[in-house]
Amino acid sequence: MHKKLLVCTVLAVAANAANAFAQRNAPEPLPLGERGCPGPGIACASPINRPPLFLRAEWKRWPDGKEHPATPDRVASPNLVLRFYGPSAKDIQLTGTDELDPVRLWTGLCTSPIAVALADKERYVDLTRRARISWGARTSGYHVVRVVVKLANGTWLAGDHAFAATEHEYVSEDFAVKDVRWRRLDIDRVVTVGEAVNNPDLTQVDEIGFADLMPGSGHGAGGFITVTDIEVYAQPGKRR
Repeated sequence: MHKKLLVCTVLAVAANAANAFAQRNAPEPLPLGERGCPGPGIACASPINRPPLFLRAEWKRWPDGKEHPATPDRVASPNLVLRFYGPSAKDIQLTGTDELDPVRLWTGLCTSPIAVALADKERYVDLTRRARISWGARTSGYHVVRVVVKLANGTWLAGDHAFAATEHEYVSEDFAVKDVRWRRLDIDRVVTVGEAVNNPDLTQVDEIGFADLMPGSGHGAGGFITVTDIEVYAQPGKRR
C-alpha cells in the first residue's frame, strides 16, 4: 500500500514539473489579428485589414548641411508635390545633416501662421475609416503641430488634433484621423474661420499636411515647430 502511494506521489510530482516546464517554454501567443485558423471547420480570428502606406514624405538636405529656405524640390519622393502657404511661407527653413541632426522643416523665422502640404501627383487619398497619420516633430514654446487637409472641392480644413514635443528629442506620433474635429481654414492667411465643420467628406482629399498657427520667435528656443517626416496610412483614390 505504501509503495503504491509513493509511486503515485512521484508520478504526480513529475507530471506537475513537466507541465510547469512546458508552460515556461511555450511560445508567446500571437496577437489576435495574426493568429491562423487551428483547423478546418474551427472558428478563428481573421487578420486585421489595416490601410496601406499612402505616402511617406522626407526632406532632402542641402549639400552643405546648413540652413536654407525650404523649396518645393526638397521633398524626397518624386511622386509628391510639396507646397507652402501663408504670408511668410518663404521663411520656412530646411536644415539638418544626418541622423543626429535630422533633416527637418523649421518655422522659427516665420512672422505669420504657415502651412505645409503634400499632394500625390496621381491620386487622392481617402481619410475615412481606419486612416492614420504619423509624423516626427519637435516644438518649442506654446507652438503645436496641427493637421490640415484640402478637399477635392478646394475646401481647406484645420484639425483640432495638436501635437507638442517640447523636449530636446524628436518624437514620433501616430493618430487616427476619425478622431479629429475640423474647422474651415483660410489658406491665404492660414487662420481658422467660421463654425466647426461636422462630418466633412474626407473620401477624396487632395492635399494633406501640417500648420503652425503662431508666428515664430526667431532662432533660439522661444517658439517654433519642426517636422522631420510625415506618413499617411489610407486607401488611395484616382484623381478626376
